[in-house]
Amino acid sequence: MTAKPQLSFWQIWNMCFGFLGIQFGFALQNANVSRIFQTLGAQVEEIPILWIAAPLTGLIVQPIVGYYSDRTWNRLGRRRPYFLFGALLTTLALFAMPNSPTLWIAAGLLWILDASLNVSMEPFRAFVGDQLSPRQRPAGYAMQSFFIGIGAVIASLLPWLLTKFGVANTADAGAIPETVKYAFYVGGAILFAAVGWTVFSTREYPPQVLQAFDDAGSDEEPRVVPARVRRDGVVWLAAGLAGVVLIYFLGLEHELYLLAGGCAVYGIALLLLGSLRRRNAFTAIMSDLHDMPPAMRRLAVVQFFSWFALFAMWIYTTAGVTQTHFGTTDPQSAAYNEGANWVGVLFASYSGFAALAAIVIPFMVRRLGLRASHLINLWLGAVGLLSFLLVRDPQWLIVSMVGVGFAWASIVSLPYALLSNHLPAAKMGVYMGIFNFFIVIPQLLAASVLGFLLRTFAEGRPLYALAFGGISLFIAGLAVLRVANPAPELAGRDSAATV
Repeated sequence: MTAKPQLSFWQIWNMCFGFLGIQFGFALQNANVSRIFQTLGAQVEEIPILWIAAPLTGLIVQPIVGYYSDRTWNRLGRRRPYFLFGALLTTLALFAMPNSPTLWIAAGLLWILDASLNVSMEPFRAFVGDQLSPRQRPAGYAMQSFFIGIGAVIASLLPWLLTKFGVANTADAGAIPETVKYAFYVGGAILFAAVGWTVFSTREYPPQVLQAFDDAGSDEEPRVVPARVRRDGVVWLAAGLAGVVLIYFLGLEHELYLLAGGCAVYGIALLLLGSLRRRNAFTAIMSDLHDMPPAMRRLAVVQFFSWFALFAMWIYTTAGVTQTHFGTTDPQSAAYNEGANWVGVLFASYSGFAALAAIVIPFMVRRLGLRASHLINLWLGAVGLLSFLLVRDPQWLIVSMVGVGFAWASIVSLPYALLSNHLPAAKMGVYMGIFNFFIVIPQLLAASVLGFLLRTFAEGRPLYALAFGGISLFIAGLAVLRVANPAPELAGRDSAATV
C-alpha cells in the first residue's frame, strides 16, 4: 500500500473548477424557477408541488450514476464521462427553460434540468475522494465550496445586472422577462465551458491504481440478512399505508400523500431486496442504503435538517420577500419583478459570503475541529433565516445573508470531509449518491408539508417558511453533536489546508 501523491494548488483548482459551472445551473434554477412558475400562472400554494420533479429525479439519478461511475473506465476516465454528458444535457435544458409556453412544460423542463445537473454533480463529490488523500480532502471540498459561492453569486445577479444594462425586466402576462431568458442562455454557456475545463485539464487514477493506495479501504459488500430486511420492509410499508388511510379519512392536505407514498415505496423496495438472490444495481444500492456505515447514518440526520432549511428558503424567498417587503403578489407588476430581482441579489450575497467562508472555515476547523465548526456555521444560518421575520427594509436583508452564507459553505463541504474518510475507494460514488438521498428526501418533505404548515400555522404567509427553515438549521446543529469526532490528525493539521 502506498500513499496518494499530494496534488498542487492548481491541480486541485482544475479538478474543482467545473463546480463553478454546475452551481451556475443550480443558482439560476433556485433563484428563478419559482418566478417562472408564478409568471406562467402558478399560485403560491402550488409552488412546492411543482418543484417535486427536482427531488424525485435526484433520488433516482444520483445513486445510479454513483453506482455506474464506480464501475466505469474508458478514454475519459471514471467520473469525467458523467461530467461531460450531464453538462451537455444541462446546457440544453437551461436554453429551453425560460422559453416554456405553459406551466406544465416548465415543470417538465425542471425535471430534465435537475436530472442533468445531478448526472454531473454527483460524481464531482466522489472525484475529490478519488483524487485526494485524506489529508487534502478538506482543502478539496473547501475549493468546491469556493467555486459554488462564486458561481452562485454571478448567476444569481444576472437578471439584476441585465436590468441595469437596459434589458427588459417585465413582459406581457404569461411571458418570461428578457432578463431571465438571457441569464439562462449565459448560464448554460458558462456551465458547459467550466465543466469542459475540468474534463480536459485533469486525469484520473485507473481502478487498479486507486485500489492500491493506503486509503482505499475495504470494498466488502454489506451482508444482507433477508429476514431482517423483509421485517423492516413490512414496517415501512405498513407505516406508509397507515399514513395514506389517515390522510384520506382526516381530510388532510393531498401533498401529504407524497410522504406516505415514499414510506410505502421504500418498504416495497426492502421487501424486494429481501427476496431477490441475484446481485444487480438495484440490490447493491438498496443493501448499501439499508446497511450504510454508522458515521454516514449520523451525518444523514444532519444533512436532512440542513437541506430542509435550504429548500424552504429557495422555494419561498421570492414569494415571501415580494409579498412582505415589496407589497405585491402580482407576478406581472413592476414591484414584483423588482422584488424578484432583489431576491437574486440576496442569493448572490449569501453565495458571496459563502465564498469568503470557504476561506475562513479551514481555519475554524484547525481551532475548533470539524464537528464544532459545522455546528457554529449551521446556527449562524438559523439566525440569518429567522431574522427575515424582523427585518422590514429589504436592503438590510443582506446582513441576514451573512449567516446563511456561512451555513451554506459549511453544508457543502464539512459533511463530505467528515464522510469521505469512512468510505471505501471502490464504492465512493455509490455511497456519495446514497448520501445525497438526504438532500433529496428533505426536499420531498418540504414539497409535501411546507404548504400545509404555512396554511395551518402562518395564515399562508410564505415568509414564515424561512422561520421553519431557521428552526430546522438549529436542529441540524444539535444533530452534529451525535457525529463522532474524526481522528486527531484529520481534525487538526490535515483539515487546516486552505484553498
